[in-house]
Amino acid sequence: MLKNKSTVKPVEDFAKKIGVSFKDVAILRQAFTHRSYINEHRGSDIGHNERLEFLGDAVLELVVTDYLYRQYPNKTEGEMTAYRAALVNTNTLSEVAHEIGINDYLLLSKGEKKDVGRARNIILADTFEALIGAIYIDLGYSEAQKFIAQFLFPKTKDIIAKNLWQDSKSFFQERAQEELGLTPTYIVVNEQGPDHNKRFTVGLYIGDDLVATGVGHSKQEAEQKAAQIGLTKKGWSN
Repeated sequence: MLKNKSTVKPVEDFAKKIGVSFKDVAILRQAFTHRSYINEHRGSDIGHNERLEFLGDAVLELVVTDYLYRQYPNKTEGEMTAYRAALVNTNTLSEVAHEIGINDYLLLSKGEKKDVGRARNIILADTFEALIGAIYIDLGYSEAQKFIAQFLFPKTKDIIAKNLWQDSKSFFQERAQEELGLTPTYIVVNEQGPDHNKRFTVGLYIGDDLVATGVGHSKQEAEQKAAQIGLTKKGWSN
């Protein structure tokens, strides 16, 4: 679980941490500024990060597409599209954002600071994209590419090895129908936590048999986790 911070660290410390020398620190500060913070600080001289996020998203897609095209010359368009989707989705980006400490530098409203669940992960992923946009604007495409290669590309091997690029629910259903002639079902077996940080436990069933359970901050996430575990238990991962 992500922890709330009572104070926000200076962004200059973050720049040193990731080894990027910004010419314009103000644009880095903007990358960490959520719209909710601006709404609470009307007199602020910095803007929110949504435009940088928009730009960073496009740079990220190009960099990742180019990498996959060169790295996997024998993969089909469909496979590379699936790999890319897994690399740039909210779960992966928020995971990387958390690992490099973006959470410690976010400028958020008091309300947003309280949310440490799925909504915070979305903010982290968006901020990661805004950071890419800031690097691109301040230092150019090559530096943005280096940053993405350093912190995101290492996730590729694990994503492919664990079949995280697949839609596990769809894949499990296909295999269950092929192997057993049955369609799996998902049932919420537990739900706990406050509204802003719910945790769902979902059971994956084939007929009356419980195959696996998954936990997530949304029912959909828990279902995907259950399907991933189910694929492994059934030996259908490959």
